[in-house]
Amino acid sequence: MRGRRVGHRLATMATTPRLQRPHVEAGLALIAIAVCVMVVAWWPLAAAGQPEPATRSIVRRPGWTAQQAIASPHAIQAAVVSTSHAYAISNTTVAQYDRSSGRLMATGTAVDALHLNSGFFFDGKIYCAHSNYPAEPPESDIRVFDPTTGQLSLVHRFQNPPGSLVWCVQRNGNWWCCFAWYRAENARTVVIEFAESDFVHELRRFTFPESVVADWDGMSASGGIWDGDTLLVSHHHFPVLYRLAVPDTGTELEFVEALTCPFPGQGIAADPLTGGLVGIDRAARRIIFAERERDPTISLPCRPTPRSDRPRGRRLHRPREAASGAAT
Repeated sequence: MRGRRVGHRLATMATTPRLQRPHVEAGLALIAIAVCVMVVAWWPLAAAGQPEPATRSIVRRPGWTAQQAIASPHAIQAAVVSTSHAYAISNTTVAQYDRSSGRLMATGTAVDALHLNSGFFFDGKIYCAHSNYPAEPPESDIRVFDPTTGQLSLVHRFQNPPGSLVWCVQRNGNWWCCFAWYRAENARTVVIEFAESDFVHELRRFTFPESVVADWDGMSASGGIWDGDTLLVSHHHFPVLYRLAVPDTGTELEFVEALTCPFPGQGIAADPLTGGLVGIDRAARRIIFAERERDPTISLPCRPTPRSDRPRGRRLHRPREAASGAAT
């Protein structure tokens, strides 16, 4: 009798999971369906919150291509170059390198340096835009690095600046300074022209085109230089340069074109030796030298050979095998 009870109990234990398995599978199926519904409902909201990739709506034309590079742990914010030296700029330091060998020559910093943004070579010195970003309210000033002494010194502090200073360049005796804003306020970014060779007498200011601001991916104009009569403005983290023109009337810069470049954002400068540009690859910690790339859509005019330069004498015929298409 006892043996029958034990056998019956064992049989019940063995069959119970089989009886419950369909219910478990049905429960798991319901959970899976619920999860799928939640994902489908959440996905459009998540996608709507993601920034659009830069240059999706602006077509880029061929601009500049990389030619050489110098490795530098200071290549974080910008690069500047002279005919003999290259300079990498980090948040707090300007590092000087021999242009030919890439050897580190000197570094300069200041105890109160917080956020250097770019550099501009002028009168043998490097004028650096500096701010307290991301602290608020924004504070901005100009620091100058002297290669002969290795000193980084404060030369001007802006009173109530209209943003965080990101770059300053000179043209025709006037300084042009860009004060940036970010995220929802990046449309407040402005470029100001100061007259009389100082940073006090404001002459005029300009905002950026809406199409360019929308392409900034929530950031701002990290670098800028003059290229002829137009400005070349770099992105914060995408390899694109925006060519902008100063309008005859109005206060908004005019978009001319977007160009390719090997710099994933940050500060840029002109190369006086090659006529190209210099910038950085922040992720790779490198100073990048770039030269202009010819636009293949633009055909260069062909100059006809002068009659006096044309070969004279009997006309030469192609070899028979070449004429027949044989390999040469």
